[in-house]
Amino acid sequence: MDAFTPQPRPCWVAGRPEQGEQALEVLHPFDGTEVASVAVPGRDQVERAIAAAASVAKEFRRTPAHVRAEALLQVSKTLAERAEEIAETITAENGKPLKWAEIEVQRAVNTFRFAAEEARRFTGGLQRLDTEAGGVGRMAIVRHVPRGPVLAVAPFNFPLNLVAHKVAPALAVGAPVIVKPASATPLSALLLGEILAETDLLEGAFSILPVRGKDMDALVKDERLPVISFTGSTKVGWSLMEAAPRKHVVMELGSNAAAIVCPDWTDLDHAAQRIATFGNYQAGQSCIAVQRVIVDRSHADEFVPKLVEAVAALKTGDPHDPEVEVGPLIDEDNARRVEEWVNMATDVGARVLLGGKRTGATVEPTVLADVPKTAKVWTEEIFGPVLVVSVADGVQDAFAQANDSKYGLQAGVFTRDVQVAFEAAAELEVGGVIIGDVPSYRADQMPYGGVKGSGTGREGVRSAMEDFTEERVTVLTGIQI
Repeated sequence: MDAFTPQPRPCWVAGRPEQGEQALEVLHPFDGTEVASVAVPGRDQVERAIAAAASVAKEFRRTPAHVRAEALLQVSKTLAERAEEIAETITAENGKPLKWAEIEVQRAVNTFRFAAEEARRFTGGLQRLDTEAGGVGRMAIVRHVPRGPVLAVAPFNFPLNLVAHKVAPALAVGAPVIVKPASATPLSALLLGEILAETDLLEGAFSILPVRGKDMDALVKDERLPVISFTGSTKVGWSLMEAAPRKHVVMELGSNAAAIVCPDWTDLDHAAQRIATFGNYQAGQSCIAVQRVIVDRSHADEFVPKLVEAVAALKTGDPHDPEVEVGPLIDEDNARRVEEWVNMATDVGARVLLGGKRTGATVEPTVLADVPKTAKVWTEEIFGPVLVVSVADGVQDAFAQANDSKYGLQAGVFTRDVQVAFEAAAELEVGGVIIGDVPSYRADQMPYGGVKGSGTGREGVRSAMEDFTEERVTVLTGIQI
């Protein structure tokens, strides 16, 4: 399949494919074999991409909504037609099991379809001003206008759908977008560039630039790119804000998501299965993968063995195997870090109930208990297949433990008690509370983002469209209502 030939893939500069000054090798995380090489654009190419985005911004903003909507719908349909090829590409560059790659492609199909729908209905409104005497005879027209070209910085863990969550809303509102994909996983974004190039979008409406992270400064600091949409680590995210303090920055950062099993929850097998699966899907490399498991003391003795059994049943191995559920981490360095954090926890008293070992870039699905609350596996985002179990004495103690974090993206609360559900929504310091399930649930059309160290702004197609635009008001005088 062409997706796996080691030929240089072109970058996309103002909608056109170009070779770069250098090439970047993309390696398969499972065995380190070369998947492909991609063109790394030079400074002149980066400059031309920025200049093109800036020069076309006004014209693109005025492109009729139906034109943008049809282009987005075309992308959605093409992604669906090429789903098998794209899923194989995701697995090859990212190492996630094929079953999860196929789900990611379908989500990207939906993301572009949602954007096509929103492009047709995203508008402002009229506001009557005669609510005060001074406003008699006046009417305000409120419009949403793009802030300007968007710099989209995407992570490796969802190399297609998290690019889609930046590109689709930008194009929907008429904002040119420049994508900087993760250096480890540029292939899916470049493939998306091929599909975008088949549409009738204006030249300059998009560029895909797989520059290395150390060379990203030119993009981050350029004033012609007033909006930055970033998904990635907390450290890098806050450094971007410091580097571009006058820009509008939307960030989805890290988390150490908690799943709470409340006293009223009776289906412990179901909770154990869901937590096991979504603590280890993507090898735990998801910002809303379950990391901290907080179980009420009344259930602990029965629930913890069920959780260990469910985790042990997950099949690990070659991610191209359709039966495999847990693949490798993105590279061996990250696997070593996860292994080190587990060892650090055991050094201070944590017990390994399952796993804890590493082979190359693959870490065994791991369950830890008796972890001190100062250990990194509790306080930081491990971004690996590790679950940390803690026991709580009642719902309020569970909520307090979940809030004992510098992060706040999403939390899952296994309860059927409506009062507890509302208490969770009120008490938990997170951007989203998932009742009756794990924190890993995300619908691509809903607002998604965090509080505290988990970021600022919201993704989700319409929410991102609102973030990428600003309200402008026109007041009409002499109006009879």
